[in-house]
Amino acid sequence: MKRFLVTGATGFVGSFLCNKLLAEGYFVRGTLLSSERPEALVTGVEPVVVEPLGSDTTWKHALNGIDTIIHLAARVHIMDDPSADPLTEFRKVNRDGTTQLAKEAAKAGVKRLVFISSIKVNGEESFYPYTPDSLTCPTDPYGISKWEAEQAIRKIEAETGLEVVVIRPTLVYGPGVKANFLNMMKVIQRGIPLPLASITNKRSLIYVGNLVDALATCAVHPDAAGKTYLVSDGEDVSTPELIYRTASAMGYTARLLSFPVPLIKLAGKLTGKYATADRLIGTLTVDSSKIRQELEWKPPFTMEEGLRETAEWFKGKFSTIDRRGQF
Repeated sequence: MKRFLVTGATGFVGSFLCNKLLAEGYFVRGTLLSSERPEALVTGVEPVVVEPLGSDTTWKHALNGIDTIIHLAARVHIMDDPSADPLTEFRKVNRDGTTQLAKEAAKAGVKRLVFISSIKVNGEESFYPYTPDSLTCPTDPYGISKWEAEQAIRKIEAETGLEVVVIRPTLVYGPGVKANFLNMMKVIQRGIPLPLASITNKRSLIYVGNLVDALATCAVHPDAAGKTYLVSDGEDVSTPELIYRTASAMGYTARLLSFPVPLIKLAGKLTGKYATADRLIGTLTVDSSKIRQELEWKPPFTMEEGLRETAEWFKGKFSTIDRRGQF
């Protein structure tokens, strides 16, 4: 029986992944912060405290008996980061912490490390779908730190024989989602009109159930070793279409107004929300055919199913908000 260590096991993706691995009969150990209680983990996961993530992290106790690691823990992308030097902070966790884990894994005899990176390694906008062979062009501290981590663990792979698999997901959604996707759902529920009907972009997304299925596949498939994969639902949508489809899944009618796209860009610049406006307007798509062909992987959920599950979770958690935004 394979024995997994999942870092970031209490997080949005981590909880789904642990449930997936346990359901397939694997032993799963999950990392915790000292501030977290073991009950934060999925039932059946063995807890282990590991902190902080960095160049001096001690992993020996967590790696005992482990043959496969799925590394999710990271300093995540933060809008309006308050750090004086965000790149240094991202590097400490995402680059140095990941490098230290890979080094310790190789010493401990771990066979495979699956690293969840980010499509931000490729860039923020694509005129053509990104592939694993596309040039890398990270533009923010988070993307830079993930790209540097990828390079560091590839070097360790070459020097030690540790099998490394890198996954670069697109925007992840599903029950428990936070940040912009959750905010979008709250706006839909409150019936707030959005001036986004004129946008004609395309975006790739991935439902969390599809992502954890891809991670689990990459953890065990012999042909995944040494590879980098881009993953998505395989169905690209414009911003207006995503809003309409999400609203429909929630049982609401989206209220979108036509507004010149250049003025949306200008409004974003004037209000300091340029990055947010760029994501609403810009196109970012990926070609996930490599993982489908090499590993015969197919997303188990359609986007419609993923949005429906996300909407059901949202309605259960935020049912106290009415259409005027009152509690």
